[in-house]
Amino acid sequence: MLLGLALSLSLVQASGTGIVRDQSGAAVPGASISVRSGSGISEVTVSGPDGHFVLEKAPDGPATLVVRAVGFAVKEQPFSGGGDIDVVLEPATILETVTVTASRTEERLGNIPASINVLDREDIRQSPAVVADDVLRQLPTFSLFRRTSSLSSHPTSQGVSLRGIGPSGVSRTLVLIDNIPFNDPFGGWVYWTRVPLDSVDRIEVVDGASSSLYGNYAMGGVINIISGRPARRSVELSTQYGNLNSPKLDFRGSDVWGKVGAAIDGGWFNTDGFPIVAAAERGPVDTKATVEFRNLNVKVDYNPTSRISAFVRGGYFREERDNAKKSTFDGTPEGNDTTWKSASGGVRILLPDQSDLQARVFADVATFRSNFLAVPNAVTRAIGRMTLDQRVPTKGFGGMVQWSRAVATRHLVTAGTDWRWVDGDSNEDGRDATTGLTFNLQRISGGTQRSVGAFVQDLFSPVDRLTLTLSARVDRWQNYDAHNLETSQPSGVPTANNNPNLPEKDDTVASPHVAAMYRVTQKVNVWGGISTGFRAPTLNELYRQFRVGQTLTLANAELGPERLVGGEVGVNVEPVPNLTVRGTWFDNRMKNPVSNVTILVAGAAITQQRQNLGRTRIRGVQTDVEYRLGSDWRLGAGYLYNDAKVTEDTRAALVGRFLAQVPQHRGSARVAYTNPRLVSVALGVQVFGRQFDDDLNVRTIGGSTDPGLPRYAVVDFTASRAMVRNFDVFFGVQNLLDEEYFVGTNPTTIGSPRLVHGGVRVRFSGR
Repeated sequence: MLLGLALSLSLVQASGTGIVRDQSGAAVPGASISVRSGSGISEVTVSGPDGHFVLEKAPDGPATLVVRAVGFAVKEQPFSGGGDIDVVLEPATILETVTVTASRTEERLGNIPASINVLDREDIRQSPAVVADDVLRQLPTFSLFRRTSSLSSHPTSQGVSLRGIGPSGVSRTLVLIDNIPFNDPFGGWVYWTRVPLDSVDRIEVVDGASSSLYGNYAMGGVINIISGRPARRSVELSTQYGNLNSPKLDFRGSDVWGKVGAAIDGGWFNTDGFPIVAAAERGPVDTKATVEFRNLNVKVDYNPTSRISAFVRGGYFREERDNAKKSTFDGTPEGNDTTWKSASGGVRILLPDQSDLQARVFADVATFRSNFLAVPNAVTRAIGRMTLDQRVPTKGFGGMVQWSRAVATRHLVTAGTDWRWVDGDSNEDGRDATTGLTFNLQRISGGTQRSVGAFVQDLFSPVDRLTLTLSARVDRWQNYDAHNLETSQPSGVPTANNNPNLPEKDDTVASPHVAAMYRVTQKVNVWGGISTGFRAPTLNELYRQFRVGQTLTLANAELGPERLVGGEVGVNVEPVPNLTVRGTWFDNRMKNPVSNVTILVAGAAITQQRQNLGRTRIRGVQTDVEYRLGSDWRLGAGYLYNDAKVTEDTRAALVGRFLAQVPQHRGSARVAYTNPRLVSVALGVQVFGRQFDDDLNVRTIGGSTDPGLPRYAVVDFTASRAMVRNFDVFFGVQNLLDEEYFVGTNPTTIGSPRLVHGGVRVRFSGR
């Protein structure tokens, strides 16, 4: 007993407690604190919501405390155990920010020859957005297929386009959450409402082609959403209410018990919504676009030693939407809903030779349901009838293994493999063309897709000022068990389109990449690179049709893969302390891009089909600047010029046309003042140039004779203040000036009106 008491006293004396603060004295939650001694890393912990942390072990001899937090420079200070520890972090410049996405290993942004943006926890908190895509819109390179927010848009139109690479409802950008694929496995689009914003530590965006490391979907870039790590005995609740009867609740709780840490987070949102058809064209068919979503995620970390870490995660997501139209025959609303269950797990091991080995697996089970409504008279919009009911069940799983090691001090070699399997069907019930009240057609169209790839990368520094990045990847993909089972109802007789054995598709693709960065001075570096990329068509593009307004878009089981060759050259400059200026020129050339091509126009009704175009070229310039004035002020701005056109196709009418949904000009600016003792405020402006809504560049808005969707600008504002310790109030406005802007034609549809919300954030923490 005495021995146990003595041991307990020695542990108490050996343990250390501390707090992580910024220069203003405000707590920094979620900071990673590690103890490094001659024998390696002996302990790792995370600061809680109030910035406090606890170290359980005494180091063996002299040690160094290493503290990392997003948005701050890495801080190292001596540590000998015991006592109270005070850590004050200084803001990091853009180029000092650490990123893991561009090279699949931890590297300072200033050492990577690529265009990368990082939105940290402060950027997210200073945005009035309630969904992740509206946060990301402050980056000019980011856009969804259409201009509207995921609050009011159909999920299948929420695919990501970076720099206008092949915009459509399908992403040309791979989206990850903690390095696990996040795109819908059947269609490639993204459910941005699945992202628990209050639990996100940072979002990393790589603008250029990344197929050489990530393969399919990463042809246009990568977005990695990284969540915070569990902290000791912490709970955070955020509740808010907005106009349009829009309540929202978010929560996160976590704890650490020795070698085990656990976190649970989730959220719920609902809104009465708003009309999306322009007032001048609304009719009895039109209602309001609404959405309700809820999600729950649980993650458990296990760190048996300083050299081994593992995790398991499970998630549940449910979303229900009304898409702002209803049948005038029986009042059925046009809408959709999704249920998604996910699971993942992984392990990371530091091997005796100091190489790093990682492995992950993941699985998804999702069901998407949607119906579609036709409006025969687009002028009066007095009659609406249901045309199609869809149910899309999807299963998918995959995994990856990655190894990396520093070789001879000047090489960092990474190699790995990953794979994915997806199976899904679009189960469709067609309705009659008079009232839409009876079913006359049944279609089951789908198949299975399998892909596997292997990659290798070398980050090489032949001399101190020069860094080379050499990578290559080989992918093998295959579509099989494809079918289109179509029968008339109620007779059950197969139609002429019935085909139980659609042709299989397969290909083997190599994706090399080479890039270099040269540090001219400590304040100036230049870089450039050449990349290749590819994307196989999704099951959605191959087998699922859909309708938007008067436009019916058909699937195409004959689609081939897209290919890309791209180059970029950039310069990063820090002319004075705390001022960073970056500029990038890019030129991307796509072969066989998949596009929605108009094949028939009959009055107001339009039929399109997904088809491979000949070639497109997307080139332009992007720039951004950030300035930190002291510890309180932060100013930033960005601009993107994008020239995206069809350069070659057998259909002469398309050659020279701008790609639909890609504006030539996009820009943003933001100024933020942060003083925890007073108030934090931020004001942002986003500017969008004119863009076209169709492949022929001819559709107009209302009675306008000028084709395309006009340019517009929106202003956002947010403010927050700490009232007492661990209790904040906040207020935000999107589209402050209530600008009406257009997002589609046929009919003319509009984006989000002014959205106002306010709420409180409460934090609880223990030691």
